Amino acid sequence: MRVQQGVSFILILQLISLLFFLCPYGSQCIPHNDVKGFIFEKINNNTMAPEISPSVEPQPFLPLLAPSPSIPISNSSLPKLSGLCTLNFSAAESFVSTTATDCWASFAPYLANVVCCPQFDATMVILMGQYSKYSGMLNLNTTNAQHCLSDFEKILETQGANRNLKTICSIHPANLTEASCPVVDANKFESIVDSSKILTACGKVDPVKECCQQVCQNTILDAAKKIAMDGMVSMPENSTRIDDCKSIVFRWLASKLDPSSANSVLRALSNCKVNKGDLVCPLVFPDMVNVTKECGYTISNKKACCKAMESYVSHLQEQSFITNLQALNCAASLGMKLQKANVSQNIYDLCHINLKDFSLQESGCLLPSLPLDVNYDKTSGIGFICDLNDNIEAPWPSASFVPAGSCNETSKLPARPTAKPSQATAGFQVKELIVPLLLSSSLVLTALI
Repeated sequence: MRVQQGVSFILILQLISLLFFLCPYGSQCIPHNDVKGFIFEKINNNTMAPEISPSVEPQPFLPLLAPSPSIPISNSSLPKLSGLCTLNFSAAESFVSTTATDCWASFAPYLANVVCCPQFDATMVILMGQYSKYSGMLNLNTTNAQHCLSDFEKILETQGANRNLKTICSIHPANLTEASCPVVDANKFESIVDSSKILTACGKVDPVKECCQQVCQNTILDAAKKIAMDGMVSMPENSTRIDDCKSIVFRWLASKLDPSSANSVLRALSNCKVNKGDLVCPLVFPDMVNVTKECGYTISNKKACCKAMESYVSHLQEQSFITNLQALNCAASLGMKLQKANVSQNIYDLCHINLKDFSLQESGCLLPSLPLDVNYDKTSGIGFICDLNDNIEAPWPSASFVPAGSCNETSKLPARPTAKPSQATAGFQVKELIVPLLLSSSLVLTALI
């Protein structure tokens, strides 16, 4: 199904790009007849504008885009840091840049669940792990944590990241402290847990097998329980203290691995969480009263039913990008809610609802279930990989439905649906979607000139 209402996703992105271009401070816009002069004034005065030598072919200056690691930031554009943070941000420089790109200003809210926040969390753990190498501590005090989180945000924002990441990813200074975990000294930690067991289980993690077998995850949990019990006789099974101690274990692990390996492990583990079963769907389902009214019980008017369903799905498409496995769970979750509301007929089939209809944008883009990052280059702009970019029908849940998960090695989980012969593209084709923000920016400038 292609929702016909509204503006296409690419056009929306171009409008967002234009908005950021013309209103960089989010407070006032320049009148239309002053736009051309305003743009040239900003280009001439912007401190990030490149100096062009007469002997060098001039390159287009596009101030909208986040600088990649290959684009140096001028000294005048460096953030003003507190000078009070004890973290060494250069120890994880490449992953700070990756985080900035993954959390790029306009995209961060839409990629938060799958890309931005997992990488943000991983980079913070790596920074804490590197810090423990010379401090011997696996935590920051509250005051230091506040300075470091603020500095980290400023660094990311300078490189193009969204300025509201604390809110988008629900990050607080307490995330850098010990919270309620009683063990923060690295030496004491190693005296309590089996260090070699953790390194054996988590030194290298297969992002598919780990989600099934949970070898590293269980080892992390066991270690967290041991240090959480320090000084205690008993503790509730689901105590928040255990979760706080898991953060300490992750930091210790990051201190023992090189940053690249640590990032791979942390992203793989977060990926299992993102794609777990149990009908976990990151979308918020709005009121479905219109759908149940037109599609409930015996459907008397197919056109009215499908119109109501299309309108409902269009609201889901405004929320965020999700993975193919999340789409399966979202389709099942919505289907079960509709069934409980007396919609018994398979309206996914009736109204041609596809899995990609649960993800952001009109043309449909589901992200792969494996960890991925946003890419940036000077030629193509911002891009990321889309999986299942074809018309795969959303499965209507049956009584025997089992939630989808990232473990595909057991016969208990349903097979992923396949495209019908009449559909243009079959299977789960991986296709790269390059969002043309760089191109749209240059087109805007050309058109105005």
